[in-house]
Amino acid sequence: MSEDKKSLNFIEHIIEEDLANGMPKENLRFRFPPEPNGYLHIGHTKAIGISFGLGQKYNAPVNLRFDDTNPAKEEQEYVDAIMNDIAWLGYNWAQECYSSDYFQQLYDWAILLIKDGKAYVDSQTSEEMRVQKGTPTEAGTNSPFRDRSVAENLELFQEMKDGKFNEGEHTLRAKIDMSSPNMLMRDPLMYRIMYKKHHRTGDDWCIYPMYDWTHGESDYIEQISHSLCSLEFKPHRELYNWFRDHIYEYSSSNFPLPPKQREFSRLNLSYTIMSKRKLLTLVEKNIVSGWDDPRMPTISGLRRRGYTPASIRSFIETVGVSKRENVIDVALLEFKIREDLNKNAPRVMAVLDPVKVVITNYPEDKTELLDASYNDYEEGFGSREVPFSREIYIEREDFREQANKKFFRLKLGKEVRLKNAYFITANSCTKDADGNITEIQCTYDPLTKSGSGTKESKRKVKGTLHWVSVKHAVKATVRAYDRLFLDEAPDAHKDKDFMEFLNPNSLEIINAFVEPSLQSAKVGERFQFQRLGYFNVDDDSTSENLVFNKTVGLRDSWGGK
Repeated sequence: MSEDKKSLNFIEHIIEEDLANGMPKENLRFRFPPEPNGYLHIGHTKAIGISFGLGQKYNAPVNLRFDDTNPAKEEQEYVDAIMNDIAWLGYNWAQECYSSDYFQQLYDWAILLIKDGKAYVDSQTSEEMRVQKGTPTEAGTNSPFRDRSVAENLELFQEMKDGKFNEGEHTLRAKIDMSSPNMLMRDPLMYRIMYKKHHRTGDDWCIYPMYDWTHGESDYIEQISHSLCSLEFKPHRELYNWFRDHIYEYSSSNFPLPPKQREFSRLNLSYTIMSKRKLLTLVEKNIVSGWDDPRMPTISGLRRRGYTPASIRSFIETVGVSKRENVIDVALLEFKIREDLNKNAPRVMAVLDPVKVVITNYPEDKTELLDASYNDYEEGFGSREVPFSREIYIEREDFREQANKKFFRLKLGKEVRLKNAYFITANSCTKDADGNITEIQCTYDPLTKSGSGTKESKRKVKGTLHWVSVKHAVKATVRAYDRLFLDEAPDAHKDKDFMEFLNPNSLEIINAFVEPSLQSAKVGERFQFQRLGYFNVDDDSTSENLVFNKTVGLRDSWGGK
């Protein structure tokens, strides 16, 4: 086998075989079909990447189709958010489609199935149908209404459409096999009565098609060549094909290409909830601030937290395409954004837990503007001027009165380098009544200025600290986020509710000081706060009130937990 063939995933192998067996390449067409009942999350990015990735690989169109058949849960807000997320990820769709556009065609085909004796109106309650369907080990029994005449079924179905019955009074079911080992084949529902206003069709319809009836036929109408979905839909394939083959008999002249369903493993991520219903619970109970809360696994939440499209696409490529379910460590996703931002985020200075340092031998009225590169290791990032003065802030954890030889930061009697500035030596410190250090007194060596080229400035020192000038410091709010759940699989416990595993410390609000160059930072811009991590400017930020989100630390802080 050639190297090219070996590198293909199993879906690409299927497509290559179809092409080799005579399928014209111009007949390839894919789709991504979300239901607009919530925001897209990281789990959806795999399906998005697969379908749009195939479109790019084969230069084939990819439709964005909204499976909007349940007006009780679907909203235009979700449609807009989904389109925004996919475009942000960098993908373009060929056609914007809606299953609701096909309601009339689906209804007409349902009429043909009734006339062909393949569908009937059932008047049982939902509980009666549940009992009558049997169990996985016991065959079902026929509905008492299964043998209604074609004429009666047509009349009742028309009256359902005309709004003459209450919700739940009647349904339309396909007539297949009540003894099938696949319970989905035991006369599945095709239509139910629902008096809800649809976000696109308004009150035009009061009967709505079920997913299994709608999905495959929408693929058929759009002439999708390969209908790709996650593994939980594998049992649905038999029903998908049953509906497809019957409709093919009615419409082969207009829709010549029967679509093919194939399944891949979905993306499961540790410490993460993927259920839109459970994510909605977090929103409704105000556990998070909304669908775009940076702790949420939604694409909009990841975007607001500072994740980049490139990092998410790289993550999906690394995860790959497989047939077997597994759980991906969320640390891989964090590694991908860290890898991307390490290459692209400008380095700046911020102090999150400040303690004042007074440089006693530095002139009180003097301010220097020091040239500071945005990246010490890469060219092309440029530089900015950073003001330096007698009083600066450093991180509280960067000073100890006494420490062992492995502590390379500031301690009494020892010197460190200030990033882009001078060497300083700690001489004394001041404490409050509780013993907390409030000020550190230091001296500096004026010959050690970074970049001066002097012998003293090239002297070796093991510690380098970031800092911010006190009188030039800009106040900022920093939102430091941690994982929303403490358990690796919060929704996998049958005896416990997923809410029991919420991390009470998933958000910390910090009053920080940042260098003045960040005063003009724009919403969405990403930075490395040197020695602290990667941060971006939040949507709530203004020039008067800067707000930064912590995207990810410089290193994996969960590795040893």
